[in-house]
Amino acid sequence: MDIIIQSLGFNAGESLENFIREKINTLKSDNIVRANVTLYKGPAGNPESDYCEIRLEVPGNDLFVKKNSQYFETSVSECVDVLSLQIKKSKDKYVDARQANESVIQDELLKGEEDDDDVELEDVVK
Repeated sequence: MDIIIQSLGFNAGESLENFIREKINTLKSDNIVRANVTLYKGPAGNPESDYCEIRLEVPGNDLFVKKNSQYFETSVSECVDVLSLQIKKSKDKYVDARQANESVIQDELLKGEEDDDDVELEDVVK
């Protein structure tokens, strides 16, 4: 997985970039192609002015999260938490679509067995 980190209007330190890489690598999905992380500062009057945007490029629709807080580390952590929930949700949706409804299968099997019991060998021969 490629991780691209952009800091707009300032230079992100090595420790911040390492923190971001560690957090992004905790996301568990084989489908992630690239993670685009954008960090920027908002208006100076806002106490929670450090913004983090993360876009995960995956097959299908990309996952995107934008959070702000007082520190970049907090913003990144919140983004990663939301992304992990989004990954889990999309994976569950995919698995549910691929698996059949168990109760429907059981009903069809029972229905088929009942039909077989009604037919006797004598009826077939006549």
